[in-house]
Amino acid sequence: MNGQNRAAIRPGMTVDIMLKQDQKTGKRTRGIVAEILTNSSFHPHGIKVRLQNGQVGRVQEIVG
Repeated sequence: MNGQNRAAIRPGMTVDIMLKQDQKTGKRTRGIVAEILTNSSFHPHGIKVRLQNGQVGRVQEIVG
């Protein structure tokens, strides 16, 4: 499932995010959502979240 819809993302979920510095390489980082930072209900590049380890990026995929 992609991370473009805010309603699909909840704190505590495991997700793959793309950090700002990894946008050119496409490298993804897996972690657990601590906080949702995007206020809008939809974002074409992914909803921005903060992981429990403090990293901030846009959700690329929700890990089932």
